[in-house]
Amino acid sequence: MSDSLLSRIAETLYWTGRYVERADDTARMLDVYVHYMLEDPNADEDADCRAMLAILGVPAPEDELMDIGLALSKLAYDPKNPSAIAGAIRAARAGVRSVRDVVSSEMWECLNVTSLGLSGQRRSADRLGPHVYFRFVRERAALFFGLAESTMSHDDAWRFLVLGRCLERVDMTARLLLARMSGTRHQLGWITVLHATGAHESFIRTHGWASDPACVAEFLMLDRLFPRSVLHALTDAEEALLALDPGDADRSGTGDPARRPIGQLRTRLEYADPAQIEADLPELVGSLQAACRQANEAITKRYFAYSAPVAWAQEG
Repeated sequence: MSDSLLSRIAETLYWTGRYVERADDTARMLDVYVHYMLEDPNADEDADCRAMLAILGVPAPEDELMDIGLALSKLAYDPKNPSAIAGAIRAARAGVRSVRDVVSSEMWECLNVTSLGLSGQRRSADRLGPHVYFRFVRERAALFFGLAESTMSHDDAWRFLVLGRCLERVDMTARLLLARMSGTRHQLGWITVLHATGAHESFIRTHGWASDPACVAEFLMLDRLFPRSVLHALTDAEEALLALDPGDADRSGTGDPARRPIGQLRTRLEYADPAQIEADLPELVGSLQAACRQANEAITKRYFAYSAPVAWAQEG
């Protein structure tokens, strides 16, 4: 990593990438999941909402019945919880505000307008349904990353933003696949999973309408051309880490503890048998989550470990 990029700035950009991607992916999942519950005449709203919270790692209250409104207040509208859409967007805005000299003014304006617009979108959602809120978040997240791609120098600062986005994308896809494999009534269908990952249209163009549902797991895990696939995200993350430490490629093996779990899993997927992906999915999803956790810990330890300011004692 360039000596000119401070650890604090690198950490802020990394988490900005994660937070914006989290808001985007959560909006996609909730939009599909809420529609799925409203369309199901046999839906058990309490159980379905608890399953939805479990996917996203948010604890559900044990002493009250859950409904869609309460679930959305926790997963979409809570400004203080960075696992919720509003909380993630506001955390990203606060981070970018502190590093405005590193990102483009258009990126800052995008996040600022998005954060300020959430309350108005919430009021619209109360009248017209939550889809308008989710669509707003998806469009603004796409705009933010598009601006980063086109208005920010592709230097170390940009690489940390991309790195955060990629790891969050892999983690959120793993969570959704876990919901698909739950084996309960709340298990999502493959078409629902495709919609929740924004992959439905690309999948149809690639495999056709009459494709085997087993191809969905192969597409989401292994497709090299679809930018939201696990393999594509892992490849981008590995390339970003190698660019941050180009000397790591000079000798045999790798000395980067963050690149190692990502590279090992990426290589495994690169040469996996597509016909076995669905059968291997439970073990693969566990490996995905473990690799993301190990990489996040290694990145934090290596790049974001900075000393706290010295507290000077007052004389006299």
